[in-house]
Amino acid sequence: MLRWIFRFLFVACFLFLCVVGWVGTYAFTAAPGNGDPVTVYIPRGSGVIRIQYLLSREHLVKEDPRFLLLVRILQLTNRLKAGEFVFSSNMTPLEVLQVLEKGRPVRHSIVIREGLTMAEIAALLTSKTWIDGERFLQLSRNPDKIAAFGIEADSLEGYLFPDTYSMVRGETDADRLIDTMVGRFQSLYERIRSEADPQKKKAAAKLSRHEVVTLASIIEKETGRAEERPLISRVFLNRLTRGMRLQADPTVIYGLVDFNGNITRADLKRPTPYNTYIIKGLPPGPICNPGKAAIMAVFQPAEGKYLYFVSKNDGTHYFSKTLREHNKAVKKYQQRKKKG
Repeated sequence: MLRWIFRFLFVACFLFLCVVGWVGTYAFTAAPGNGDPVTVYIPRGSGVIRIQYLLSREHLVKEDPRFLLLVRILQLTNRLKAGEFVFSSNMTPLEVLQVLEKGRPVRHSIVIREGLTMAEIAALLTSKTWIDGERFLQLSRNPDKIAAFGIEADSLEGYLFPDTYSMVRGETDADRLIDTMVGRFQSLYERIRSEADPQKKKAAAKLSRHEVVTLASIIEKETGRAEERPLISRVFLNRLTRGMRLQADPTVIYGLVDFNGNITRADLKRPTPYNTYIIKGLPPGPICNPGKAAIMAVFQPAEGKYLYFVSKNDGTHYFSKTLREHNKAVKKYQQRKKKG
């Protein structure tokens, strides 16, 4: 009887060592790569079989039952992370699993440039598969979400601060991104407001925060030249003080549903809440998400009695103090445009 027990134990140990050798050979055998980096994205909720498939597709591991057995032996079934990871193409399966257990997903720097609307931001991030664009827009218009920031508006247009954001594929969601963007806006806005020259910010002091952001968004859209923003700010502030219409083309464009890229006289006469050729004062809200320089321009406008500006067709503008001077400038630069 004892002899049979020893035989059984011997066979069991032999089989165990065979299995260990079989799995060990697999675990410590490097993939046939040359060491080049390989990036693999593991979506959230991926099971071990799905993970093995994604890794094998990049030739990091083989589709082998030993992969699943190794995961189970190491008790990693529920400890493998989702996200985007970088591997060496000659790693062993054991090293690959260590990356998925302990490694950090790749972080990307995503630039949201100044002057984009929230719809354009959503489209940009959706095209790069970072977020659900529809979810982003829904949250940006959600009254409870907006109120939670202490913002009195119909949407977060204007409050999604343009900046460089660090994102992890599969981790960054719309809700968290909006919190980060609005948080950056709020901290920056307060800093600009508090540090602005008391004399220069007198005009802006009469505006609410929402009106400041609205004006900054118009300035952002009117010029791409940093040196011109304070001048354009002065023009609009002077016009607001005098009760003149702003007559800003970008506001008209924002209010058009079917804008085709070419603004017409009919567009300038079309009544919308954003047509500043028709309405007096500022439109009901921002027309884009302005950057730091545009917000600063509202609090620190240039000096002068400028009331008009016209494009010089080279990316800059000519500023005038009287309608007569402005009309001359319009005639001059329109003729130059036609000749060009």
